[in-house]
Amino acid sequence: MKLRKVTAASATIFALALTATACGGDNNSGGDSGSDGGKTITVGIKFDQPGLGQKTPQGYAGFDVDVATYVAKKLGYNEDQIEWKEAKSADRETMLQRGDVDFIAATYSITPERQEKVDFAGPYLLAHQDVLVRADDDKIKSPKDLNDAKLCSVTGSTSAQNVKDKLAPKAQLQPYPTYSACLPGLQNGAVDALTTDDSILAGYAAQSQFKGKFKLGGFKLTNENYGIGVKKGSDLKDKINKALEDMVADKAWQEAVDKNLGPANYKNEPAPKIGEIKS
Repeated sequence: MKLRKVTAASATIFALALTATACGGDNNSGGDSGSDGGKTITVGIKFDQPGLGQKTPQGYAGFDVDVATYVAKKLGYNEDQIEWKEAKSADRETMLQRGDVDFIAATYSITPERQEKVDFAGPYLLAHQDVLVRADDDKIKSPKDLNDAKLCSVTGSTSAQNVKDKLAPKAQLQPYPTYSACLPGLQNGAVDALTTDDSILAGYAAQSQFKGKFKLGGFKLTNENYGIGVKKGSDLKDKINKALEDMVADKAWQEAVDKNLGPANYKNEPAPKIGEIKS
């Protein structure tokens, strides 16, 4: 009889322990519990921008990926605890507002309009609108030299139209579906120049098949302050800012720039100070 009471009590304790284990979860606020019981964090990046954010057969690569991986590590997550999600330009604010991702690092320029919807850590890179030309082209030395030049115009992008409207009214816009499609055209002379952010241009030009074939104009037509987007009011903003400062201080930031964009002779601006937005 005494043995039965002890056994029953033990069974009760064991059942309570199982219940507590089942109800308990990872209490880390930055991510969810993974299938293996480990914590995870979900990060939005571009999947189609070489040198910045690209999905490859070997995994994910690019400057934004390296920045996001460093930040995630500082937040307490190893690389295998990061869940990558594609963050297309038109979807970024919605993804943050819905909680689909914890943060986004995807050539995400900080603008007043976007700051009304989401918060930004950073900036972590100051980019500029620029042009990409053939490496042996000495005719295009300034924006005015784009007059009468064939300028690649990508569907959905305003960069080429801005050049035509404000800098080179005689530029001949040549429509292409994507920036990737522009590059063979630039290489074979079907177009004379391609324009968008210099960091994006450098990423495309740094691809192995194009190394040494293109060069940046260095025109700095606009300032593009890349930030890391988080949900409005998220406490991740301050933590990410600290991680970005650490990345610059320990030289990992410059190493990531050189590795991903250096092959295109990208002359990067110094790492911007947190909260310093250049208009």
